[in-house]
Amino acid sequence: MAAEHSTTDPDSVPVGLMPAEWEPHEGCLMAWPSRQDLWSGMLTIAEEEYAGVANAVADFEKLWMVVTPGASGRARRMLTAGVELIELPIDDSWLRDAGPIFVRSRDGSRRGIDFRFNSWGERFLPFDQDALVAERILDHLGIERVESEMVLEGGSITVDGEGTLITTEQCLLNPNRNAGMSKDQIEAELRRTLGVTRVIWLPFGGADDAHTDGHVDGVCVFSEPGTVIVQSCEDPAHPDYGRMRANRAVLDANEINVIEVPLYPYKDLGGHRTSVSYVNFYTANGAVILPIAETAMDVSAVELLRSAFPNHEIVPVPARCIAHGGGGVHCITQQVPAE
Repeated sequence: MAAEHSTTDPDSVPVGLMPAEWEPHEGCLMAWPSRQDLWSGMLTIAEEEYAGVANAVADFEKLWMVVTPGASGRARRMLTAGVELIELPIDDSWLRDAGPIFVRSRDGSRRGIDFRFNSWGERFLPFDQDALVAERILDHLGIERVESEMVLEGGSITVDGEGTLITTEQCLLNPNRNAGMSKDQIEAELRRTLGVTRVIWLPFGGADDAHTDGHVDGVCVFSEPGTVIVQSCEDPAHPDYGRMRANRAVLDANEINVIEVPLYPYKDLGGHRTSVSYVNFYTANGAVILPIAETAMDVSAVELLRSAFPNHEIVPVPARCIAHGGGGVHCITQQVPAE
C-alpha cells in the first residue's frame, strides 16, 4: 500500500504545492462510464464520447482508464492501444472529483491528496466505491497518499501553480459538503493540502449546474499565472447574466486578467436541452482537449482557445452527452504531474 498520512493540525507545513494544469504531466487519469441510470438510455453515446476524449489525450500523454472489474472488453475495443486499463470497483465516471489531487513536495516528489468524496452532497447513490477510488489509484501508481477529512472535488478548484486558488462559495460553502467547517477552516485545509497561499472566492457557478452545486471548472479556469478564461453572459434575460457579472467583479477586484467566453451552445439530446461549457477543457502536454457541441459556435471557441494557448494544439472533441451527464472534458480527466 502507498504510505498514508492523516489530517492533523491545519496550520502545519503544507504537504506540497499543486502544480498548474499546463505544467508537464506524466499522464492523465479517467474512468469508464458505468452508472446506467445517469445516462438516460444513452450509455453507448457516453462511452463513445469518453473514448473520444481518452484517445485524444493519449495522442499527447499517457492515459490510465479505470474500468469496473469484468467490464474492460468494450473499453479495450474502443480505446487506442496506448491506453492502460486499470480494473477497480467504481460507481461513476467523474474522476476529476472522486480521484486523487496531486501535489509536489519540496523535494520534487509527488503526493496524492485523498479528500473525502460524498457524491456532490450525497446526490447520487451508491458512492461507496468512488469514495475509495483515490486510495486505490494511488496504491496502483505507488504514489504516497495524504488523507484529508474535508470533502472536496477537483472540479471545484483551479490553481495557477504559484499559490493562488479560485473556487466558488456556492460549492465549497454548501452545507452538504462541510457543514461543520468555517470559511477560514476550509482555507486552512486548502493551504495544508495543496500549498496555496491565496484563495479567491467567486460567488457562483453556472445556473445550469444542477449536479455539482456550482463547480468553478464550468465558469473559470487559469490559463497562465494571473490570467483566467471566464464564462460570461451577454443576455440580460439569461439566468447567468447577473451571476457571471458578480464573478467578474471579484476577479477584477483581485487584479486577475480575464479572457471572456460569451458563448453558450445548447443542444437537444434525448429530449433534454443541454449546454456545453467551452471553459471545461483539459490541458494536456502540448494540447487543449476542448469540448464542443457540434454547433456553429464551436469555430469561435476553437479560435479563442488558440489565442489563449498559442503553443498548444487545440483538439475539439464532441461532448454533448458528457454535458447531459452533468459535466465536460475537464470533469472526466485528472492530470498526474511529472516528477
